[in-house]
Amino acid sequence: MSESRCAASVGRPRAFDKEVALEKALEVFWRKGYDGTSLADLTEAMGINKPSMYSTFGNKDQLFLQAIELYENRPCAFFEPALEEPTAHEFVKKMLYGAAASFADSSHPQGCVIVQGALSCSETASAVKEALLERRREGEQRVCERLQRAQEEGDIPATINVPALARYLGTIIQGMAIQANNGATPQELSEVADLAMSAMPPITPSAN
Repeated sequence: MSESRCAASVGRPRAFDKEVALEKALEVFWRKGYDGTSLADLTEAMGINKPSMYSTFGNKDQLFLQAIELYENRPCAFFEPALEEPTAHEFVKKMLYGAAASFADSSHPQGCVIVQGALSCSETASAVKEALLERRREGEQRVCERLQRAQEEGDIPATINVPALARYLGTIIQGMAIQANNGATPQELSEVADLAMSAMPPITPSAN
């Protein structure tokens, strides 16, 4: 190999799979939290150097938000499929039991990276924390809209306070995420889902 060819080879950036690198970053953020994750943790897990990380993903904040986007669109994510269920009860059931199974799945870090991230971010990461809180608010709003549609269709009683029900379900799911992070099993979280389902308003006769 000629000297010029060798120099070109040394200076060429190492190729890497962007999607795989982002998955590795997500796992680190999920396990350690935003504040607990260092740039060294990220580059080591992703198998790239800092210049490559910055040129491909941006700074740590931008990388984290891209990892969150990946997290929400995983094939095993439960929220979007639950929204497609035809009735309010089926929607809530799929959402709650999907959360129980996902949060305590031993094949990845336990809990929910969005819930845990919003709780653990320091003041220095206020922009990231606000972005996570906004995602949680958007999720609760989508639950509320789905339940409002169910109410308009006569699927749940007109007397139900739909915004309160949406907040209740959000509180249950966030609590399940924290319990999973503390070591709760899928069975234990499913029992929480059982109780939450028992609090669901009855199906109206017109919806049968």
